[in-house]
Amino acid sequence: MPDNDGGQGPKSTFSTYMAEGEQLFHKGEYGKATESYSAALILKPDDKNCLVARSKCYVKLGESAKALKDADASLKEDGFFFKGLHQKAEALYTMGDFEFALVFYHRGHRLRPELQDFRLGIQKAQEAINNCVGSPSSVKLENKSALSFVHKVEDLKMAQQKYLVHPLKKVQRKQDQEMPKNERTAKQLLSELYADKEYLEKLLKDEDLIKGKTRSGEHLQELIFTCISYLDTRTEFWRQQKPIYARQHDRQLQQRQWSHHHLPSDPTCNVLRNLEKINAALNAGNAESSLKKAREVLKNVQGWSEDVLPNRTEVLGHLYSCLGNALMDLGDMDKALDNHLKDLELAKQGKLMDSKSRALDNIGRVYARTGKFQQAIEAWEEKVCLLRSGLEKAWLFHEIGRCYLELKQYVEARDYGTQSLGAASDICDEKWQLNASVLVAQAELKLGNFKTSVLLFEKALDLAKEDTAARDAIQKVLSETRQLAAL
Repeated sequence: MPDNDGGQGPKSTFSTYMAEGEQLFHKGEYGKATESYSAALILKPDDKNCLVARSKCYVKLGESAKALKDADASLKEDGFFFKGLHQKAEALYTMGDFEFALVFYHRGHRLRPELQDFRLGIQKAQEAINNCVGSPSSVKLENKSALSFVHKVEDLKMAQQKYLVHPLKKVQRKQDQEMPKNERTAKQLLSELYADKEYLEKLLKDEDLIKGKTRSGEHLQELIFTCISYLDTRTEFWRQQKPIYARQHDRQLQQRQWSHHHLPSDPTCNVLRNLEKINAALNAGNAESSLKKAREVLKNVQGWSEDVLPNRTEVLGHLYSCLGNALMDLGDMDKALDNHLKDLELAKQGKLMDSKSRALDNIGRVYARTGKFQQAIEAWEEKVCLLRSGLEKAWLFHEIGRCYLELKQYVEARDYGTQSLGAASDICDEKWQLNASVLVAQAELKLGNFKTSVLLFEKALDLAKEDTAARDAIQKVLSETRQLAAL
């Protein structure tokens, strides 16, 4: 824990507080983890990774507004920081703002299409929106009861004021009249928390109790109303998430049919949590841990049917992709390729275009890293028709062009480099404009078009104004090319 002394600030180092916060987070001690990250931010107030880490804690603690504030702060200097984009989407999703959450999941997916977190986020946000906009007959909430509150804080305050003005007996009488309409729905969605809600409602009937105060001076009546409003709000939130988190009927069937197999109560939710852990380990550089977890989950999923896990094919593809990426990081390219090919096969069977795009992307990476440039080109060219964003186009066309350059097929290298430059210019991405300009300049140089090459290297030099290493390298080859052009 941070050992602040009388307002003198943190006494340890930034990295120590970060490590402590991470350890506490994994133990589930989110409040203490928040304190550690806060101490770290005193030392480095604008550290993006620390802001994201604290935002994750706030999400776990149910403090969505604070989570969103930290996520926004992590994007202040770099609006393309993918961890910040994902965390902002998660915070918005937790707040029930599914439409805006979907926007940021898509934005992150365009920047980092290989990451599973954004794909999973898109899936759950779309399902939540569909369920919210639709009118599910199996689960329907009507916010008419005396103890129902809407999401907005202003309405919550007005409702609380109304309760404090009217006599308690009237509130109870209205509740008794309308509660049967929603009782079954609330019980279904709240599950074990429904007993807590009933207990709180019983406390409201004790007129002597509700007149009292806590040791900190809070009125018990207001405190009870706040707790009940929270449960009502979460009931509506879980209703909107029904496709993922509230499959009550499916869970009951699964428990009856698979009780001897020790299935988790909600396989879909269980798998999503495990995929998040697998990706988190891989993103943290712990490929071995990611590989081990992915193998464990894969073994379980392979033993389940489509009835238990409706999107089983897609999940299996995700897992093979995770295995392939972990093995690639560990340098086992042959096994990595095998897993990515399995991902591709499942994507084709299930006609899953996003999964197919991901698999072809990874297959091309394996081939390119092992020097099999022609095979990499074939995989990536098959992916071209699946491209969606300008950033994907800029990256992929550049990589294909690089492979052609390695194969000494300079005309093709120039053509793909030109396409990459066009895509990068369309989205005003200077990084990929720089990379594409250098690629085309190299191809023109090899083709003997020295003057054109000089112009392109000069453009690249201008784009590399803040990258000293890139400027030095470009300046050197530019000088040599100018000498050739002068001959």
